[in-house]
Amino acid sequence: MSPTGPVTGFVYHADCLAHAPGRGHPERPARLSSVHTRLREGGLWSELDVIEPREATEAELRTVHTAVHVERVRGACDQAPCAIDGDTAVSAGSWRAALLAAGGLLDACERVHARDWQNAFVAVRPPGHHAEVERAMGFCLFNNVALAARHLRGALGVERVAILDWDVHHGNGTQHVFERDPTVFYASLHQWPLYPGTGAEGERGLGDGEGATLNRPMPAGSTDADWLGELETHVLPALEAFRPEFVLISAGFDAHRLDPLAGVNLSEDGYRAMTARLLELAQRTAGGRLVSVLEGGYHLESLAASAQAHTEELVQGARGGGA
Repeated sequence: MSPTGPVTGFVYHADCLAHAPGRGHPERPARLSSVHTRLREGGLWSELDVIEPREATEAELRTVHTAVHVERVRGACDQAPCAIDGDTAVSAGSWRAALLAAGGLLDACERVHARDWQNAFVAVRPPGHHAEVERAMGFCLFNNVALAARHLRGALGVERVAILDWDVHHGNGTQHVFERDPTVFYASLHQWPLYPGTGAEGERGLGDGEGATLNRPMPAGSTDADWLGELETHVLPALEAFRPEFVLISAGFDAHRLDPLAGVNLSEDGYRAMTARLLELAQRTAGGRLVSVLEGGYHLESLAASAQAHTEELVQGARGGGA
């Protein structure tokens, strides 16, 4: 039975496990199953409204990506196992997993926008924030959070959307999609220097979108206090001034101190605190409307613990008792 009253949605589909980039690849199915298992066993499950997502349509994919890119990804999946680049590979189940990942975020945005949910966590894979308009890269096939922002702006009529990306790797794809768009504010906290090499502080958007991109590159070794300080000093004031009507989080948990692909020293408590601050912002400017989507995180135990802390804070926020 679904919870009653203001509720946190949780979006998950077992078919997202069928995306298998290959033996030894860090973006492995166990990432998602570790999150799912932790939330089921950690006492949160009864507090969540859990759904399986729909597939995104090809027309929805083309609101961000070109038809050529969509066909290129489909063709690679048809020929699987297949490597798209040195980091990004697909299996026979990758096409459906990618459609479910994108569709899951669209589903969540629709439900939060309609007030069926107060907020939501979309636990899907493959991740998305490195995917550019015509390029799959960095483990990402389609840019899930960019598709969600376009869906909010177009189909749902939201005037101003904010995306905070706290994955340890800069979301070059999301920045690429919106760098000329003043209606979508993209802010990123990420380790610098690190893959993919973008996200310098001077990258602030282009043309009409200048000023609607905010990058706060962080050094290796930075801590919870460092990231929270940057969030409170630079990111939140900029987002407050933008007054978003809907908040999206690219929730990578790979800035954790145990993660093997980076060198930042965050903890699950750091993710909890950042979640609380974003919920406060969403409450002030967007009626609490906030949806997060899983991006990176490659140490299974720290990924699961961080996702649990994040989800616990979302549930508390939905109850109206956020920090």
